[in-house]
Amino acid sequence: MFTGIVETLGRVVSVTGDRSNLDIVIASEVSDSLKVDQSVAHNGACLTVTAVSGKEHTVTAIEETLMKTNIGSLEAGSLVNLERCVKSDGRLDGHIVQGHVDTVGVCTSVKDEDGSWRFRFEHPVSPDFMTVPKGSITVNGVSLTVTDAAPDSFSVAIIPYTYAHTTFKEFKPGSKVNLEFDIIGKYVGEWLKRSRG
Repeated sequence: MFTGIVETLGRVVSVTGDRSNLDIVIASEVSDSLKVDQSVAHNGACLTVTAVSGKEHTVTAIEETLMKTNIGSLEAGSLVNLERCVKSDGRLDGHIVQGHVDTVGVCTSVKDEDGSWRFRFEHPVSPDFMTVPKGSITVNGVSLTVTDAAPDSFSVAIIPYTYAHTTFKEFKPGSKVNLEFDIIGKYVGEWLKRSRG
C-alpha cells in the first residue's frame, strides 16, 4: 500500500526488452536502500524490484502493466515519481493508494495561476472511473484533491512544492499519465452495482 506522497524522483538509465517484458534500470537517491522483491510505486504503478546495484535499481514491467500504464513510454533520461510502500507505524499523509493503475489519462491543459498550476486530465468514460470535487485521485503516483469533475475529466491544483518535486513540471497538453481512482469510491460503486442486481 502507498499514500501517493512521492518520496523522490528517479531517472531512467536504460530500458531493455525481454520477450513481452521491459526491464527498466532507474537511478535515484533511494535505490541503494531498496531490496530485491520490494514493492515500489513508479509513476503510481506498483513494480517489484528485481535487482539493486549501488544507486540504481531494476524493475520488470510485464505485458499487463505495459497495456494499462504509461510505463512503456519510459526511455533513458525519463523522470519517474518514486514512492516506497507505507510503513505500518507511519502517517497516512495522502490517501489509500494501491499502486494498481486503472487507466491512462491525457493532460488537456496546464494553466499557470501565479503561484500554483491547474491541470486538467481526460480519461475514458466508465462507471469505475469516478471523481468528485474534493475527492482523491492519484496522477502518476501523486495523491491529489480533485477541484472539479466531469464523467470524462477532472482538474487538480498543484502547489509549487509538488510542481518542483514530481513529474508535474514536465506535463503539457498531450502528456499521458497513470490514473488510480479512489479505492473507497470504487468499492461503493461496485456495491451499488451489485445491490441493484
